[in-house]
Amino acid sequence: MRITAAVVEELDGPFVVRTLELDEPGPGEALVRVVATGICHTDAITRHGDLPMPFPAVLGHEAAGVVEAIGAGVTKVSVGDHVVIGWPSCGTCRNCLDGQPRYCARLGEALCGGARLLGPRAGEAALHGDDGPVHSHFFGQSSFATHALTWAEALVVVPATHPLELLGPLACGIATGAGAVFNTLRPRPGSSLVVYGAGAVGLAAVMAARLTPATRIIAVDRHPHRLDLARRYGATHTVDADREDPVAAVHEICDGPADHALECTGVIDVVRQAADSVGMLGTCVLIGGAPAGAEFSLDHLSTLWGKRIVGTLGGSGRSDTLIGTLAELNAQGRFPFDDLVRFYELHEIDQALSDALGGDVLKPVLRMPSADSN
Repeated sequence: MRITAAVVEELDGPFVVRTLELDEPGPGEALVRVVATGICHTDAITRHGDLPMPFPAVLGHEAAGVVEAIGAGVTKVSVGDHVVIGWPSCGTCRNCLDGQPRYCARLGEALCGGARLLGPRAGEAALHGDDGPVHSHFFGQSSFATHALTWAEALVVVPATHPLELLGPLACGIATGAGAVFNTLRPRPGSSLVVYGAGAVGLAAVMAARLTPATRIIAVDRHPHRLDLARRYGATHTVDADREDPVAAVHEICDGPADHALECTGVIDVVRQAADSVGMLGTCVLIGGAPAGAEFSLDHLSTLWGKRIVGTLGGSGRSDTLIGTLAELNAQGRFPFDDLVRFYELHEIDQALSDALGGDVLKPVLRMPSADSN
């Protein structure tokens, strides 16, 4: 079928809205009419080569939409279902079988291999332009487009009563922050937690922390308006990193090191600050995407004394459980991530990225043109 998509033709190239051909769903696949797709920091860094996606390609990995067709053997979803497209996985490796599909052994290939991961046409791109194939299946979906072809098992069905255009960011950015709290840290009663970076991911972590028994929730950022938002969404304390040493401030607030820290910026100097904010038996979770090849150093002795430095992807856990829970918490008014969203049309993708990188917008979401306008 003919679809409209934003294509990156080459490394560092602009997004160009084009008409492409998309394959019909084969065995195990589903065709989703994309209603809206969130823009994530990962989309921006992939365009510049920090993830090895081949070009030309269609990016986008935070989609929500409606199932329009299914391939042979699909039983998880039906035509007409409202869905969020979750992360892809092989389903057969040790980590998948252990209930950790976000750490699939084939994750690199699944996220940015540029083609189908599974099925009889594995290794083939699903998109085609006038000049030949266009790489597809970024994070299993390539959803900067009016339609996405995806592995049906990755789909998460959501109630039709939920606002579908809002739910795409639950596939990655928002779920990453919240899942790091719920699935990785699991704060105990009376514990302390500090979030470095009050962007969309960090604020989602703050919202999630408010739903736990942690009693000290600290947000660190350089932008006063983001610290104001953090206080609105559950931070008990905030630290302006332009005005004071954040590590010293955290230690003062907590009467010593914090129990938990989340690093949501990907800035190497901030990684060290987050790690230094926790002490014995403390846990520092790395969330923010740093540039390819980035390295950081730690003090050996203080790390040896029971400190844990842990990476997390996509909030860990299963897409069905995490996305479904966050959607329901939002519907109950307990997880108001929709406050962070600003909508754009597909042809405004460059403006949306610019606004996000400039800090004017926390979570840009692209609405897709209807089929009548294709």
